[in-house]
Amino acid sequence: MFRMIAALLLAAWPAAAQMEGPLTIARQGSYFVGGRDLRSDSLSNLPAYAVSGTISVDQVYVRFQEPVAPARVPLLLVHGCCLTGMTWETTPDGRMGWDEYFLRRGHPVHVMDQAWRGRSASHPTLINPVRAGQAPVASLPTVFAAGREDAWGIFRFGPRFGESYPAMRFPLAAQGEFWKQMVPDWNFSVGAPNPSVTALNLIARRLGRVVLMSHSQSGIYPFQAAATGRAGIAGIVSIEPGTCPAANSDMAPYAGLPILVLWGDYVELSTRWAPRLAGCLDFARAANAAGGKVEVAVLPEMGIRGNSHMLMQDDNSHQIADWLVGWMARQVRSE
Repeated sequence: MFRMIAALLLAAWPAAAQMEGPLTIARQGSYFVGGRDLRSDSLSNLPAYAVSGTISVDQVYVRFQEPVAPARVPLLLVHGCCLTGMTWETTPDGRMGWDEYFLRRGHPVHVMDQAWRGRSASHPTLINPVRAGQAPVASLPTVFAAGREDAWGIFRFGPRFGESYPAMRFPLAAQGEFWKQMVPDWNFSVGAPNPSVTALNLIARRLGRVVLMSHSQSGIYPFQAAATGRAGIAGIVSIEPGTCPAANSDMAPYAGLPILVLWGDYVELSTRWAPRLAGCLDFARAANAAGGKVEVAVLPEMGIRGNSHMLMQDDNSHQIADWLVGWMARQVRSE
């Protein structure tokens, strides 16, 4: 079935002129959601700036564009570990990113930076007291950066750094531009509830109807948001999630909700990702037995081969985007 659908979508690809010509939009802009006021006596260690004051923390930045005649459901794109919303923008080798591609296909597109990442700024109040000798070193927040040597395998470019899988489709000639996209990751320090998950609920209610499209680290976030409240959530597309909900968890939040979990290639070769795919298959079976509408799609099983973990940046990313547009058109009501 997946092979037949993929073939039909390939035959129906939009004309190149439509996808590469001038871009006309009705509206674009940005906004913040969430956040809280924090009064602190640890804002600065510099004599030129006041130690005490009030700042905003945990707010999440979102950039959006809307087509002139939106014909499809709005999308919220959420990046994964060690990255920002740039994940969905221009690819490392300069091709159109999914943010613009989905826009040209009629979807209003919203792209967020996770809390404490990119333009969703972190705050210094857990760091400055340590620097001033007022708090122990052990109280410092956890932050990490993924080195390219480790990320090579995590993103499934190849079995070891510098060696790629046969026919792997990530644009390795432009890998230098990809490494520049990576930023320190504060995800283990943001606290609970995760303000990025809270932001999904806030944005869904703000938009009234949206498909939450997540990736990797954020793959579980739409499920967590749906468990908090379904208002405004029209569907979930989780791309290679770090985890799916446990098969023995409450499935009521997902009943009747269109959900797609999408996987690339070489998963079976990865001790990190193969168990995660298996866990998502277990979740899908349990959810569907409880009235769910969960599909797990593995691209090589559909005849689409060679995709890395960063499939939205692979050289066939537009082909995959068209497949997703078709899936959403079939499964998600536009109104």
